Amino acid sequence: MDKRTFLKTSSILLTGSMLSNLMSCKKADPRTNWAGNLTYSTDNLHIPKNVEELQEAIKKCKKVRALGTKHCFNTIADSKENQISTEAFNKIIGLDKEKNTVTVEAGIKYGEMCKYLDDNGFALHNLASLPHISVAGACATSTHGSGIKNGSLATAVSAIELVNGKGEVVSLSREKDGEEFGAAVVNLGALGIATKITLDVQPTFKMKQVVYQNLPMSALEKNFEAIMSGGYSVSLFTDWRNKNVSEVWVKSKAEDMKEVAPEFYGAKLATKNLHPIEALDPVNCTDQMGVEGPWYERMPHFKMGFTPSSGKELQSEYFVAFEHAYEGFMAIEKLNEKVAPHLFITEVRAIAADELPMSPFYKKTCVAFHFTWKQEVEAVMALLPEIEEALAPFAPRPHWGKIFTLKPAVLQSRIEKLADFKKIMEKHDPEGKFRNEFIETNLFGS
Repeated sequence: MDKRTFLKTSSILLTGSMLSNLMSCKKADPRTNWAGNLTYSTDNLHIPKNVEELQEAIKKCKKVRALGTKHCFNTIADSKENQISTEAFNKIIGLDKEKNTVTVEAGIKYGEMCKYLDDNGFALHNLASLPHISVAGACATSTHGSGIKNGSLATAVSAIELVNGKGEVVSLSREKDGEEFGAAVVNLGALGIATKITLDVQPTFKMKQVVYQNLPMSALEKNFEAIMSGGYSVSLFTDWRNKNVSEVWVKSKAEDMKEVAPEFYGAKLATKNLHPIEALDPVNCTDQMGVEGPWYERMPHFKMGFTPSSGKELQSEYFVAFEHAYEGFMAIEKLNEKVAPHLFITEVRAIAADELPMSPFYKKTCVAFHFTWKQEVEAVMALLPEIEEALAPFAPRPHWGKIFTLKPAVLQSRIEKLADFKKIMEKHDPEGKFRNEFIETNLFGS
């Protein structure tokens, strides 16, 4: 069985986006996602230049999905009929210094607006590991960044404009539209295609980053929350070998890091910059060693100027309520001999609770177990059910943009507001234009 057939039969086919300079539909060359593990199911690619062209394209298409920056690993953005790239929607519209908001076109990448914000005295509250993802795509999939007191990237959204399945331009805000607004933010591409997003910003700040090495897993039992609260954001990296957390990345506001401790719960301060995978060159990683820099040059793990062209890997990620963080960690550790041979690295982070109905963090602070796998498709797909079963006592939710094998009925049972979301889908997309295989399987399948 070839890789594509295997993934289709697993209902996990992978997703992403390709850019083009054309205004309307064209027969695109075969396109893959960033990781190269998916070739898209259609060669009909639409690249509207403005809202009117987007409306026209949506009205003409019987079925269609939006594409962002190719960083999803499952079929969430795939379509057998039509795809619409948001690459032309990449401008900063305006900064409101009185309301502390910035409005941008939905396809803009975080890395394209951060320096603008900083130059004008503002910052975002959170960023993902990679700054090369689009605002709309990150928010639609509840991509999260890090920090036990920091909500996902989507929690910064205060208003959103989209074109729905009827071709209507719809504007929703946190202030006026309640749960419908929340559904439109983490929308899985199922309500429409976002055109404009307003984000909350805050006064700019400086950050420092330090890395500690070789944290004994035993330190987590009584100190998990304290460790994850040890900075503005904290990441644990492990390959599940030797009951050891190989690296602990601690990012703090400069004003909060007056001194750098030589130890951190038994881990030793690194003496040089490190890559999360210790054997790799850290040249593209954000500066460490306590060197002060702008928030946007410390919050991600990788530099803004470094644009990854491809990444031969697979990614999966599971979220459990933070109260079960240590138990979940140790449940995975029991599978160490099976996991380690197929893994590049696992990252463990915390994300604050939010009020977005389709977010995995809806009303609960979570711990994230993120796996960056070698691109060994069959081995990884065989392992995921074992990891999901190990975490089952803690009702794990998967990242919407990464690979998982949870049965649809199980996933649906863990989404408190799913019925309400389906009603909002029906309102904005009565013909089901945006319902692809991923949506049909995971939200409506059994």
